[in-house]
Amino acid sequence: MRVFLGLGANLAQPEQQILTAIETLRQMADIVFMQTSRLYGSSPMGPQDQPDYVNAVVEIETELSPLALLDLCQWIEQTHHRNRSVRWGARTLDIDILSIDDLVVHSERLTLPHPGIVSRDFVVLPWRDIAPDYIIPNLGAVLSIHVAADFAAHPLSSLDGVSSL
Repeated sequence: MRVFLGLGANLAQPEQQILTAIETLRQMADIVFMQTSRLYGSSPMGPQDQPDYVNAVVEIETELSPLALLDLCQWIEQTHHRNRSVRWGARTLDIDILSIDDLVVHSERLTLPHPGIVSRDFVVLPWRDIAPDYIIPNLGAVLSIHVAADFAAHPLSSLDGVSSL
């Protein structure tokens, strides 16, 4: 299955947190790592008394079930000492499953595509780096999604930083 993940961090060397999480994904036996966007910076989406975020989107392929993939993402977050005590609070690492193929899921643990895509330029802009023509179920092509200006995501690295296999 073709999967897109959104990664974000704003504590404990956030750029390094993202890069380490990407390396962990690359090493997983059940994951085929395809590509990653450049890194983006953005203002916090919640309490403003926290550092700015570093964000990226990665494309992987896997045969893991959506919930098994969610468990894996949460395990990676925990290895980075993720604390879930404050909604939209500062974090060492956040990994969101954005979309899996053409799946539409509404369960207690997982909603696909991710319900926050259209309101998060720090997701849409990096996603455009690697898959602008990808069709998100019920939303259309990534390139056609109107980017919310509220958070003003901006590239932290050149497009040369986009990597693939």
